[in-house]
Amino acid sequence: MLDYDVIVVGGGHAGSEASCLSSRLGARTLLLTSNLDTIGVMSCNPAIGGIAKGTVVREVDALGGVMGRAADLATIQFRMLNRSKGPAVWAPRAQCDRTLYRRAVRSLLEEQEHLEFAQGMVARLLFDRDQIAGVETTDGRRYTARAVVITAGTFLRGKIHLGTDTQISAGRAGDQPSIDMAQAIESYGLTAQRFKTGTPPRIDGRSVDWSKLQRQDGEDDGYRFSFFARAEMPRQVPCWITWAGEPVKEIIKSHLKESALYGGAISGRGPRYCPSVEDKIVKFPDAPRHQIFLEPEGLDTHELYVNGLSTSLPPNVQLEFLHAVPGLESAKMTRPGYAIEYDYYPPTQLTPWLETKVVERLFFAGQINGTTGYEEAAGQGAVAGINAVRRIRGQEPVILRRDDGYLGVLVDDLVTRGVDEPYRLFTSRSEFRLLLRQDNAVRRLAPLAERLGLLTDAEQRVVEKRFQEEERIREVAGSTSLSPGDAPAEVGGLKTAERVSALVKRPGTSLRLLLLASGVTEAWTEDALVAAEIELKYEGYLAREKDAAARLAEMTDFALPVDLPYPELNSLSTEARQKLAAVRPQSLAQAGRIPGVSPSDLHNLVVETTRWRRRVA
Repeated sequence: MLDYDVIVVGGGHAGSEASCLSSRLGARTLLLTSNLDTIGVMSCNPAIGGIAKGTVVREVDALGGVMGRAADLATIQFRMLNRSKGPAVWAPRAQCDRTLYRRAVRSLLEEQEHLEFAQGMVARLLFDRDQIAGVETTDGRRYTARAVVITAGTFLRGKIHLGTDTQISAGRAGDQPSIDMAQAIESYGLTAQRFKTGTPPRIDGRSVDWSKLQRQDGEDDGYRFSFFARAEMPRQVPCWITWAGEPVKEIIKSHLKESALYGGAISGRGPRYCPSVEDKIVKFPDAPRHQIFLEPEGLDTHELYVNGLSTSLPPNVQLEFLHAVPGLESAKMTRPGYAIEYDYYPPTQLTPWLETKVVERLFFAGQINGTTGYEEAAGQGAVAGINAVRRIRGQEPVILRRDDGYLGVLVDDLVTRGVDEPYRLFTSRSEFRLLLRQDNAVRRLAPLAERLGLLTDAEQRVVEKRFQEEERIREVAGSTSLSPGDAPAEVGGLKTAERVSALVKRPGTSLRLLLLASGVTEAWTEDALVAAEIELKYEGYLAREKDAAARLAEMTDFALPVDLPYPELNSLSTEARQKLAAVRPQSLAQAGRIPGVSPSDLHNLVVETTRWRRRVA
């Protein structure tokens, strides 16, 4: 029997981050997965980042995680989405080489001194009364631990659907599902439900008529996800755009009953924001066409990911509608798309540090909590990995606030509000999205990482240099004036000399150009310059959001006892008592975000809590 501090079950994006950060904290960690060759595999879209998701990648990187570094090593096309809009919604997105990404994750994890690997399928969970004690594999091996993090993805009773007649028990194509572990978890009193997700077909790029497609090139501005490493990117390649129009719609309509989703084979609910092509046709009947992106799977293959045609139709129907897409008339399908249905555990059964409420030191992270997306999984893995170590050491758990990062928004949404569809992050989910930008993730979270001991000495020096650089830029901008005669064309109507820090607030102005026009010749990195410019340009808006965050922090400081008898608090509405008893919020702020809890309920809750404390004192 082998003994560890922390066991992480599953080697996907959640498991990779959980095992990385657990081992960075010095805990002896085991990453136990059904196939060591698929650690870090991109099961669906070969891309990292996007709206809100790109900020999560940078937040995980600021804590010492691997996703950003791996993405930089595998990026074959980069784009900053929403650059024409405000910086609160700028979204870095990298198209990745699937093979390079997986290899990079494995290599980065192999560098962790306290991390070990083992291949095996978990059959049983080991308990010591109400506390997790380890796991046992299907071949009888036992591993003991003080904490276990389960990151099972879509493997728990996973079932693949190709039409209504073909159903395959699988965690993903080519991998066996986890049946025994699902039963073991459920037998301990945790409630399971079913969700579904899907993937589109892949095609051979050599069979595509490129003349009918719109080319989409990336940006070459030197951007990197990681704050700590400057990886040399692989060769860059384009993506391509086409459309699914009326011919595709007619084919799908005529075969709709053969879809697993519409033919009754699937009962689980799917993601609203990443619908199947069948959903698009049914729910948006007036849309004349739907956009499709052809995305390269890697530099060593001609295979393309057909983003926008996720489906559960039979393979022969998939080939038929592929041939109705402009440019794909002769396309050869290398892999059919499919839907997959799997177990998840409603996350209101978790604490704000992702520990289950019924079993001590058992943590869940990733799709097991009802989320969708690599980045959401990675973020949860980071939170669970950190807190698993802190729990076994008797330390206070790390609970990220909603103004700390999208990681705080993500976890708080899950454990407070729960999910009724696969959860996906958006900037709109945050009340403080101007504070939670991709450019300042290291400023927000690296100090926490340093305090926890997650960063190496070299990484701490990188952070210090970055902070000093940003502060120096703001200092120079505040002490440097620009005279009317030196003002660039973008600064019109300048009659007297003004400080650069004031001029940069004008629409359309550039801090770099203003400093150059003022005769400043100091060289700064682009990342630091962008971050400093945003802080100066939106200073007033940022101050207001910080005030709002401070008010939220005051509510967070009003702690709610774990054993508060909510059913007895008669001044609260019946719905509020039921919802509060189910979630058991940690603070008044968290209670206020529970659907069904009104402002008057919150006021009464303060009064009732104060009375109860006096009574039990």
